[in-house]
Amino acid sequence: MSKFWSPIVSRLTPYTPGEQPKISNLVKLNTNENPYGPSPKAVAAMAQEVGDNLRLYPNPDAEPLKLAIAKRHGLSPAQVFVGNGSDEVLAHAFQALLKHGAPILFPDITYSFYPTYAGLYEVAYRTVPLADDFSIRVDDYLGHGDAIGGIIFPNPNAPTGCLLALDAIERMLAGNPDRVVIVDEAYIDFGGDSAIDLVARHPNLLVVQTLSKSRSLAGLRVGFAVGHADLISALERVKNSFNSYPLDRIAIAGATAAMEDDEHFDTTRKAVIASRGKMVADLTALGFDVLPSAANFVFARHPQHDAAGLAASLRSDGIIVRHFTSARINQFLRITVGTDDACQTLITSLRKHLA
Repeated sequence: MSKFWSPIVSRLTPYTPGEQPKISNLVKLNTNENPYGPSPKAVAAMAQEVGDNLRLYPNPDAEPLKLAIAKRHGLSPAQVFVGNGSDEVLAHAFQALLKHGAPILFPDITYSFYPTYAGLYEVAYRTVPLADDFSIRVDDYLGHGDAIGGIIFPNPNAPTGCLLALDAIERMLAGNPDRVVIVDEAYIDFGGDSAIDLVARHPNLLVVQTLSKSRSLAGLRVGFAVGHADLISALERVKNSFNSYPLDRIAIAGATAAMEDDEHFDTTRKAVIASRGKMVADLTALGFDVLPSAANFVFARHPQHDAAGLAASLRSDGIIVRHFTSARINQFLRITVGTDDACQTLITSLRKHLA
């Protein structure tokens, strides 16, 4: 606390990101990074951008990237918004689309940045409990009318990895026609169908994605949103009142090339999905209960072993996974899908500690 802090800063509970250890030679399975590098075409495009042109401001609208995203999804550029990582896109959405004087809804177990943004932008919220199997119950989000200010949830959910089907999302949209529904699709490319396919039918839908996961560009910080042009216009108004140049020239070049390289995207995505399947089978064979995952991570617990103890044992072997302390999930570990070698190292260590 400081006498110079504003009242809102004093009330904030900041988001805690996953650990980025400075120790080398670790098997790092805690922050859902892609185990494979980005598109070589993206790397080449970024390298080409490094030069005298860096004295110039980037395109404030990141037009090449918007065009690439629009082309991939059969949209117009006016339906696309880009920002400095999907976290910035979500932050603008809280201000532009969710602040209506009524509480927003999101799951009780979900991306922990949501309550942080709500506190920062003074957006009231209510959490909606997941079902006993950790799925989202659409009926819990229906029938609220003007009593809510909007809805936001990840799909697949984080940290559970559970997927909500498109028909269920469409039912939620139809049941809330006067409120924005934001679907946060950071992990959708690893096992689900994107709600972008629903944008044309639902003007209240905003879909947010990131290039950090399936495009292997977590270090570049690029995210985007897709929706009706009216929703995108609101995001642009906030962005241009905050930072007219959220993406630098290198990020625009690299992200555009990555979006256009379907072959690399598909190859690495399928490799992660295959490794996830083997990891789930191996964990199940060791006695873990593993939630069905459509993400590049799994959420697992062992009925005879404390999760915090297992995380500590893995760390002693140089393997880092994520352990959450919230009451309903404090016996789960969230484990990023790594390379096959990294996954095998994890299984070998667990086998030893479970013996």
